[in-house]
Amino acid sequence: MLGPVILAASRSDRMRRFVSAAPGTKQVVARFIAGESVDQVVPVVQDAVAKGLEVTLDVVGEDITTREQAFAARDAYLELIEHLKVLDLGTKAEMSIKLSMFGQALEGGHELALANVRPVVEAAAAIGTTVTLDAEDHTTLDSMFAIHEELRKDFPQTGCVIQAYLYRTEADARRLAASGSRVRLVKGAYKEPAEVAYQDKAETDKAYVRVLRVLMEGEGYPMIGSHDPRLISIAQELARKAGRKPDEYEFQMLYGIRSEEHLRLAAEGHRMRVYTAYGTDWYGYFMRRLAEKPANLLFFARSILTKG
Repeated sequence: MLGPVILAASRSDRMRRFVSAAPGTKQVVARFIAGESVDQVVPVVQDAVAKGLEVTLDVVGEDITTREQAFAARDAYLELIEHLKVLDLGTKAEMSIKLSMFGQALEGGHELALANVRPVVEAAAAIGTTVTLDAEDHTTLDSMFAIHEELRKDFPQTGCVIQAYLYRTEADARRLAASGSRVRLVKGAYKEPAEVAYQDKAETDKAYVRVLRVLMEGEGYPMIGSHDPRLISIAQELARKAGRKPDEYEFQMLYGIRSEEHLRLAAEGHRMRVYTAYGTDWYGYFMRRLAEKPANLLFFARSILTKG
């Protein structure tokens, strides 16, 4: 059970320093992170769009400690939106935002995060796109859902993320599916206690299917965040049974993982969106990718061992 250990390490400054200094780290990080700057990520977006894909962009970095860092995060997204506007990519690229990066955990963090995210949502809407609020650990969710509800009063296309491994998620899905909102369903990638989350993969998979059925049968727009071939097939069948057209839901997968599957789904006529992260503060995001799949960790280990 390496996953929980890796997730614990994602909060460790000592491990951050070790991983960052490891000879093979840069090579492996490049597999999951599309670049360090907006200038580096824009060509990645253009390439994806040229291949019939769509993207959601995440400026990585969430463990901030000052209000100034929160303002800098807001400004990084505003800069990104300006680039998308100039290149006329607004209809193909949305943004994913972690509210912790916008100051949610600081004193007065709920109000601060809302104040910081609103201008980003406004700017996104102005170029024909939108924002999805990422789910983080369970202690942040009530605040995230409240901010989501507030933003949707003026920007109803604002999306949010729910995590199948949490016991609360099926109830959250029923509420959100009835509202007409955009909802991304993922399994969950944070270390959560047994009091609030399934610890067994099989139970999480069962919960994912139950929640996905709720979303497909509801009035909202489901976004299926999974690389699991079995769950992708189940999603297609649930969409068919619910009478959904191909443009009434979408698949989402991470940049650098199962890239051929991205193209296959798009070629079959599905909406396929690639979750594309970039930025310099990549450590927490990178460690969660390692925790999600043992093969990712083995790939990293081999890279370190083969670099002198």
